[in-house]
Amino acid sequence: MQASAVIDENKQKKKGWIYSLYYKILESANSPRALWIFCLVSFAESSFFPLPPDLLMIPMLLANRSLAWRLAFLGVLTSVLGGFLGYAIGYYLYGTIGEWIINTYHLSDAFAKFQHGFEEWGFWIIALKGLTPIPYKLVTIASGVARFDLVSFTIASILARAFRFYLLAALLWWFGPWAKEFIEKYLTLFLISSLAIIIAGFVIFKLMS
Repeated sequence: MQASAVIDENKQKKKGWIYSLYYKILESANSPRALWIFCLVSFAESSFFPLPPDLLMIPMLLANRSLAWRLAFLGVLTSVLGGFLGYAIGYYLYGTIGEWIINTYHLSDAFAKFQHGFEEWGFWIIALKGLTPIPYKLVTIASGVARFDLVSFTIASILARAFRFYLLAALLWWFGPWAKEFIEKYLTLFLISSLAIIIAGFVIFKLMS
């Protein structure tokens, strides 16, 4: 057993640091620490953090499909709670922290135009844009700046995040073995594509606004 473990480790090193990191996430997927990190990233992504929790959720579910619905629930819960922080930043602190976050992503002009849509389409902007690659933090901060109704904001956030997390969980639960084989075969391409989607979200937000 020890010899085979050494061989597997050497294979991982030969494939590069991306594979080494991927296998480390798989190995720790069942640990309480992994769940806490996932929840923290899900919470932070809704208000200021640039990377989505999907990058952790996918390898965790590939390692253990039985976590699917638990991760989906925790993702929705922590993302919505993080959305409240984003809302509060927009409502109370936009002139300081909120504006700094928007300027960090170089989206100040697009963000200003985006706010006008809340007057007529506030609920659907939150619900629908929460499903797209558009960073959810931009939606939550804009909601606070627009003083959007908090109850409607909560309902729309739950709908958007539930659809996203439960859909991802269902797909990985259903296609688990096939998806694991495919992703491991094309891991570098998969990560590049994931980062491209994140960047595309910011670009889409800028163009649509």
